Amino acid sequence: MNNPDHQTAQAVPVITIDGPGGSGKGTISQALAEQLGWHHLDSGALYRLLAYAALQQSLDLADETALVALAGRLSKSDCLPTPENPAIRLQGVDVSDALRTEACATAASRAAALPAVREALLAWQRRCRQLPGLIADGRDMGTVVFPDATLKFFLTARPGVRAERRYKQLKEKGINVDLAVLVKEVEARDARDSSRQISPLTPAPDALIVDNSDLNEADTLHRVLAVVHSVL
Repeated sequence: MNNPDHQTAQAVPVITIDGPGGSGKGTISQALAEQLGWHHLDSGALYRLLAYAALQQSLDLADETALVALAGRLSKSDCLPTPENPAIRLQGVDVSDALRTEACATAASRAAALPAVREALLAWQRRCRQLPGLIADGRDMGTVVFPDATLKFFLTARPGVRAERRYKQLKEKGINVDLAVLVKEVEARDARDSSRQISPLTPAPDALIVDNSDLNEADTLHRVLAVVHSVL
């Protein structure tokens, strides 16, 4: 028997924007969602929130069972952003800035490599598919989470360029970092995300690949919007 809720969800258009860290997918996704008046899913925030909560509770990031249980508790809370409240909260505290540290990003990448953890967060992500539409950014949005998406993009850039972007972001926040160390961390995260068995970082076969190594945010958004307006 067909599930009417599933059928209704499939009728909601989705645009996926995948890519490695520092490719600008978050910024472009937010801007695109604002342009279209659609909802925005930052799937990376889910994994960073899970990793941060695990670190706060001194959980082993290799303990799949403990992380799945934690994901279940988080998915029943109201800790993720909404249009009315853009903060990411944990036990009522805004942890948005804490989730943007390199330590949290690295921990999230480790947790995301665990198959059961990804499965535990799958339904949470799919619940974000609501009218009038959804812009979903992450690493497996177009391949696993929303394989039937209306449009799929894969943003990328050279590792050195992405590390430099991250370096500037952190410096603007007053965080001292070493650019050479950031480059190594970006390359290590790319390798880990691309080589994992479940939902590896890879473009969907029908995704449009946009290398924005030599493009600024405005140019990247313009290129993406041109495609969107030609389809929608």
